[in-house]
Amino acid sequence: MLKNLSSLIPFKNSLFKLFKVSPVYSWILSYYKPYSGLLFLFILGGLIITAVQVSIPKSIQIFIDYIFPAENYRNFWIFIAVIGIAIFIMIVIMLAQNLIGRSLQEKTAMDIQYDVYKQHRVLGVSYFEGMPIGKSLSFLNTEVVSLQNFYKNIFPRLIQALIFSFASIIFMVSISFTLTLIMIPSLLLYYLIGPHFEKKATIGAKEARNNRVLFNQKAYENIISLPEIRAHNAQDWNKRRFLDSLEVFLTSRLKMLWNNYMRGTVRRSSYYIGGILVIIAGINLVEHNLLSVGEMAAFLLYYFNVMHMLTTVITMFTEQKILMVQAEKIFGFMNKEPLVKESSNPIDAKTITGKISIKNITFKYPKGQDILHNFSLEVEKGQKVALIGKSGNGKSTVLKLLVRFYDPQEGNILFDDIPLNKLKISQLREKIGYVFQETYLFGTSVRDNILFGNPKATEEEVILAAKAAYAHEFIMNLPHGYDTILGERGLKLSGGQKQRISIARMFIKNPTIILLDEATSALDNVSEKEVQLALDNLLIGKTTITVAHRLSTIKNYDKIAVINDGRIVEMGSHLELINSDGLYKGFLIDDELNRKGIV
Repeated sequence: MLKNLSSLIPFKNSLFKLFKVSPVYSWILSYYKPYSGLLFLFILGGLIITAVQVSIPKSIQIFIDYIFPAENYRNFWIFIAVIGIAIFIMIVIMLAQNLIGRSLQEKTAMDIQYDVYKQHRVLGVSYFEGMPIGKSLSFLNTEVVSLQNFYKNIFPRLIQALIFSFASIIFMVSISFTLTLIMIPSLLLYYLIGPHFEKKATIGAKEARNNRVLFNQKAYENIISLPEIRAHNAQDWNKRRFLDSLEVFLTSRLKMLWNNYMRGTVRRSSYYIGGILVIIAGINLVEHNLLSVGEMAAFLLYYFNVMHMLTTVITMFTEQKILMVQAEKIFGFMNKEPLVKESSNPIDAKTITGKISIKNITFKYPKGQDILHNFSLEVEKGQKVALIGKSGNGKSTVLKLLVRFYDPQEGNILFDDIPLNKLKISQLREKIGYVFQETYLFGTSVRDNILFGNPKATEEEVILAAKAAYAHEFIMNLPHGYDTILGERGLKLSGGQKQRISIARMFIKNPTIILLDEATSALDNVSEKEVQLALDNLLIGKTTITVAHRLSTIKNYDKIAVINDGRIVEMGSHLELINSDGLYKGFLIDDELNRKGIV
């Protein structure tokens, strides 16, 4: 007895493997949980629809074999009424089920998109700086949209199709076991050949979709780069690029259509071959009184329905297999650990006064070489410190470390003698104002762009901030003043105007610490003077660390740190460094020559 039981263990293990749900599949299904009621109604509706669909062929058998020969008109009309009511109920339930299915699809997809969006925020700047924007957008759009098909079609309808097929096969066996055996070769034909074309068709559809995205990108580039193309007389070059992308898209599209055609051809061929065999065998059985005409008609209806459902099931399994590849990408992304993590017991950062200590830090970017080596810097509350040096020496990296876009591999950064990695990140960033070299403005009103610094600010505070940033005058000259919509990335404004709006944000935010990353390097002399006046107002009483490109803007700073090869090699005031005859003096001479246009 025990020996017989042990012989079943391999079979038991194989069953476990068959029904084992992968972590990715479990993760996908978990998005149904908040909508379990809707899912239950969807499946219940599917069961009712299946029950009606399965009963119709059997009802037709009864009509042909019993009601029609009896010539009982009362039973005839009762039969018609019952069938009509059943079909009407089925249609109503199908409409409701489609609405529920659409709702499930949209709600689950929205939840995934929101979770992907939240994960982007958790991973932070360190992730974005190493990831193409297109790939990030792909997660939010293309990959998630692909999963919508799972939530509406594959999972719920797969269950419905399997139940229908199982119930129909039971009826088919009860009608004629012989005919049921005869239909198996046609099913095997599709099972052996069909998945090959199913896979090619599904992959082809995805490839065509991706190529459409690339083609749209090329079309977009073609439109926005039109002035540049004409200025360089590059119409022929641009035309070739456009036609190449169009040809790639059309080729993939035609390939997809061909694979879809072949898939349909194989499916229809298996239907017809099996149908012909069933009809020939069925007629023979009817002639020998082994099968009634009604049973023959019912079996044929079951046959075509089952073949349709089973080939659909094979299609769904193929699509699901390919879909899992996309789902694994999202699942892997959702399980990525951020490089910068919040402390388990963060310290309140609201009381930070502005003292900063950088002690012997070493830092390198992921998969990169060391940028900073044993770097140390002390900044007292209210001091203004400038970082200068050649490009690639780690100046901007220092600012990124201070705002915790990254963490150093060695050493410590302290704010008011509290380790930076112990402070609550959201509160830390509330205390810091970061002005980038290139300001990002949203495609909304001027007012909303300033309120970005403090959404709770009043209208009066917005205007005061704009005036302090020397932005009020040009804002009032815009078509609708503070209500002027700036367009994508603020393209309607000059570089200097963008920077002054950015500075207005800082005024309205009123941070304790200001970080400036070459805020005036991309501006002309006139714009630089206007922005510098705004900065002078902003920096009063603030702890300031500036990455400087133009040395004329930092002569009055308390400290100037010269960075070379990731280390501070000179430190002092402007006067101290100019008298030391070191790197700073050389940078200053080069800066003056550049400003005069000599170099």
